[in-house]
Amino acid sequence: MIVQKDILDADEVAEMLRVHPRTVKRLAGQGDLPGFRVGGQWRFRREAIEEYIRRQEQQYDERSKDS
Repeated sequence: MIVQKDILDADEVAEMLRVHPRTVKRLAGQGDLPGFRVGGQWRFRREAIEEYIRRQEQQYDERSKDS
Protein backbone atom coordinates (compact mmCIF):
# COMPACT_ATOMS: atom_id res chain seq x y z
CA MET A 1 0.00 0.00 0.00
CA ILE A 2 1.36 3.40 -0.98
CA VAL A 3 1.38 5.96 1.82
CA GLN A 4 1.45 9.71 1.26
CA LYS A 5 5.07 9.98 2.46
CA ASP A 6 6.07 7.54 -0.30
CA ILE A 7 5.13 10.09 -2.98
CA LEU A 8 7.37 13.15 -3.27
CA ASP A 9 7.00 16.42 -5.15
CA ALA A 10 9.77 18.12 -7.15
CA ASP A 11 10.85 20.28 -4.20
CA GLU A 12 11.33 17.24 -1.95
CA VAL A 13 13.30 15.38 -4.62
CA ALA A 14 15.41 18.49 -5.23
CA GLU A 15 16.25 18.52 -1.53
CA MET A 16 17.26 14.85 -1.63
CA LEU A 17 19.47 15.39 -4.67
CA ARG A 18 20.67 18.84 -3.58
CA VAL A 19 19.70 20.43 -6.88
CA HIS A 20 17.22 23.09 -7.94
CA PRO A 21 13.60 21.96 -8.41
CA ARG A 22 13.85 23.15 -12.02
CA THR A 23 16.63 20.58 -12.56
CA VAL A 24 14.39 17.83 -11.16
CA LYS A 25 11.57 18.82 -13.53
CA ARG A 26 13.94 18.98 -16.50
CA LEU A 27 15.41 15.55 -15.76
CA ALA A 28 11.95 14.07 -15.30
CA GLY A 29 10.72 15.66 -18.53
CA GLN A 30 13.68 14.16 -20.39
CA GLY A 31 12.92 10.74 -18.92
CA ASP A 32 16.17 10.63 -16.95
CA LEU A 33 14.46 10.79 -13.56
CA PRO A 34 11.56 8.41 -12.85
CA GLY A 35 8.39 10.36 -12.19
CA PHE A 36 4.82 10.97 -13.27
CA ARG A 37 2.57 13.96 -13.68
CA VAL A 38 -0.60 14.63 -11.69
CA GLY A 39 -2.58 17.72 -12.57
CA GLY A 40 0.40 19.23 -14.35
CA GLN A 41 2.77 18.71 -11.41
CA TRP A 42 5.55 16.16 -11.14
CA ARG A 43 5.36 13.43 -8.50
CA PHE A 44 7.97 10.80 -7.65
CA ARG A 45 8.00 7.54 -5.74
CA ARG A 46 10.57 7.71 -2.94
CA GLU A 47 11.64 4.15 -3.74
CA ALA A 48 12.29 5.03 -7.41
CA ILE A 49 14.37 8.08 -6.49
CA GLU A 50 16.43 6.07 -4.01
CA GLU A 51 17.05 3.48 -6.75
CA TYR A 52 18.00 6.29 -9.17
CA ILE A 53 20.59 7.49 -6.62
CA ARG A 54 22.01 3.96 -6.25
CA ARG A 55 22.31 3.59 -10.04
CA GLN A 56 24.06 6.95 -10.34
CA GLU A 57 26.51 5.93 -7.61
CA GLN A 58 27.23 2.62 -9.37
CA GLN A 59 27.83 4.36 -12.69
CA TYR A 60 30.21 6.80 -11.02
CA ASP A 61 32.06 3.95 -9.29
CA GLU A 62 32.42 2.05 -12.58
CA ARG A 63 33.68 5.13 -14.43
CA SER A 64 36.22 5.94 -11.72
CA LYS A 65 37.55 2.36 -11.82
CA ASP A 66 38.15 2.66 -15.57
CA SER A 67 40.26 5.79 -15.10
